[in-house]
Amino acid sequence: MGNFKGHALPGSFFLLFGIWWSVKYPMRYLCKKNKNVCYVASMSVHRRIDIIEGIVKAIFALIGMLSEQFVTGGPGLKLYNNEENDWNHLSNWQHSTMYFFYGISGMVDIIVHTIPAIPIALDRLMLAIAVFAEGFLFYYHVHGREMLDIHVHTLLLVAVFGGSISIFLEVFLRGNIVLELLRTSLCILQGSWFWQIGFILYPPNGRTQWQLDNRDNMMFVTMCYCWHYMVALLIMAISYAIVSWVIHTKLKRIDPLEMGLLKSSDQAQETEEEL
Repeated sequence: MGNFKGHALPGSFFLLFGIWWSVKYPMRYLCKKNKNVCYVASMSVHRRIDIIEGIVKAIFALIGMLSEQFVTGGPGLKLYNNEENDWNHLSNWQHSTMYFFYGISGMVDIIVHTIPAIPIALDRLMLAIAVFAEGFLFYYHVHGREMLDIHVHTLLLVAVFGGSISIFLEVFLRGNIVLELLRTSLCILQGSWFWQIGFILYPPNGRTQWQLDNRDNMMFVTMCYCWHYMVALLIMAISYAIVSWVIHTKLKRIDPLEMGLLKSSDQAQETEEEL
């Protein structure tokens, strides 16, 4: 959707996933690192979480596709307008295609964590493809537009393609906390920047319109993009600190005998996961 809501919706999706990952991956990493302190992250629990995450991702993608197709003035699943002999709202179709790839990624998450025979790395591979498809679509999304419009979307591509490369590396380096945190930071950046694009191109509530051909605005927006990434890193640092505090203070109170029973019952699954 070429309006404020059309950018706020995907921005909200990316922000939610980014903030969730900023808790999920530090929790998983610190629990593995401190097995003598806590043992709450068995393989079965991880799989359940990943399946739920895939379901949520698929639902978000479906909501996005439906909103793009059936919003007021949308294409309504009609790709070509025979009356005007022209394509019908290709911008909405491009957004729908982006959501479709993420929907496939969600379905792959569900399948690989439900059927053991399927290589688990396929979830990262499909997510990398989905993010790349998003960047590929947006690269050809703004040709012929105003200078600032092109610039804000070009900045978005930095986070998109950076995220795609990071996720692709996770196919071969699964569980690497550095890559997971990098992906998380770029996801948060992408989400907040979608919101920023909405405020720049479609100011809500009758706010002052940006001058899209002003070079000073381009300089400010570039600086603002760096601020967004600093905020993303700050969010991750706060999440990491909170998770670390919870693990090192709250989970120490678990009874040692109970902890030993948990270790014994989940040892086989843990060994399988590490292999």
